Amino acid sequence: MNASPTIGVVALGRTTFDVPFAEEITKAAFSRLDGLGVNIVGPRELLFDADAVRAALPALKAQSLDMLLLLQVTFTDATMTVALAGEIDAPLALWGFPEPRTGERLRLNSLCGINLAAHALRKTGTDIGYVFGAPEDADLKALISGGGMAPFVPATGAREMDEAGGATVIEALKKVRIGVFGDHPDGFHTCGYDAAQVSAMTGATIEAHALPGVFDRARGIDAGRVSKIHAHTDKRVANLGDMEPEALDKGLRVYAALSDLAKEGEYTGLAVRCWPEFFTDYGCAACGAMAMLSGDGIPCACEADVFGNLSSQILQSLTEEPVFLADLVDVDADDDTAVFWHCGLAPKTMADADAGVRVTIHSNRKKPLLHEFPLKAGRITVARLSQSRGSVRLILAGAEMIKRPNSFSGTSGVARFDRPATEILDGVMGEGLEHHYSFAYGEFRPALRAAAKSLNIPVVELT
Repeated sequence: MNASPTIGVVALGRTTFDVPFAEEITKAAFSRLDGLGVNIVGPRELLFDADAVRAALPALKAQSLDMLLLLQVTFTDATMTVALAGEIDAPLALWGFPEPRTGERLRLNSLCGINLAAHALRKTGTDIGYVFGAPEDADLKALISGGGMAPFVPATGAREMDEAGGATVIEALKKVRIGVFGDHPDGFHTCGYDAAQVSAMTGATIEAHALPGVFDRARGIDAGRVSKIHAHTDKRVANLGDMEPEALDKGLRVYAALSDLAKEGEYTGLAVRCWPEFFTDYGCAACGAMAMLSGDGIPCACEADVFGNLSSQILQSLTEEPVFLADLVDVDADDDTAVFWHCGLAPKTMADADAGVRVTIHSNRKKPLLHEFPLKAGRITVARLSQSRGSVRLILAGAEMIKRPNSFSGTSGVARFDRPATEILDGVMGEGLEHHYSFAYGEFRPALRAAAKSLNIPVVELT
């Protein structure tokens, strides 16, 4: 690379996150880059949509770039990232930004953004570099001088097998029926699936339905039944009365509607397009309803993530407790911990008993109903039936959920993996894993390994 390299820099964001905070991060990031003595090409403001990215392309393409550096300032889908990678002939790197674990809203969700982008890029065979760190801390010199990143080395060594547990999984898969309601959002390459492939591989059945049918069913739920659900929910959460009544009523109706649809379709799990239409077309969040249904033993996946739901059902076949499908939203090298979070999707059985179960509104869309609590401490098994790098593999990791306050509003847990958290992140980015991870309390990896062997699915051990 030249003594004074030319770096194309594009800062990406989404308006539903904390834009003023994101703009502060963007300014600090460019200030740090300026201090490195590199030549910077590209706009210095946050770009929020495809039109803004297209407008930036001529200046980027007019230069011979030593690197294209994408600042993932807030979460976005991977659409703009993939488009830029296809247009710019230069090594590509991603920069994600941590944010304080304040217990309040997730203001950026940047890590999830680079996770989603890495998956999409790795699927196309694109090599990437990445850094996750604050503007003042990130090792940008190493990133710029290296470009790509070293291949991640999975954990190796003798691994225990539980053949009986594996057989349990195989038998359970034959009975799996996933109801899919709506398509996954654009740019969520992580949530794509081929129903015929899934059936041939596992024996599971997938049936897809249009999303508006959920809203039609919810509107038709009897008011008396909604009142009973309200009364039952009020007994198990601390603050239901704080929710805006009309939107709360809609959220409870969604729970009833999804319950009925699951029963009628004999679905053992649901994958639901949870945004934006639940907010824009109906008027509530889907999170709380799906968390309640997961608590009933019917795992639910946001963003119509079929492979995520399948991962959850595989885990649930081995445990009597509900499972949780979550995003990885923070890694702290100093504390050696990571945060699993989702808006409010965790079942109440996972709540730290000392904190109790509360409900809240969606941090970006400001509508109920969501669960809110920190997750209880205990051993967890993390699993994902992944399509990363273009082939199906089972990703496994072991960790301890540790007792901590809620990191961000909604439901979250602080985990300490059996391997340094920074190495786990290297694995996530290097392998291009999906942005949703299923986990359950307990140690189930021996059974999962045995099941994968029976299904001829390779296993990648993160820890």
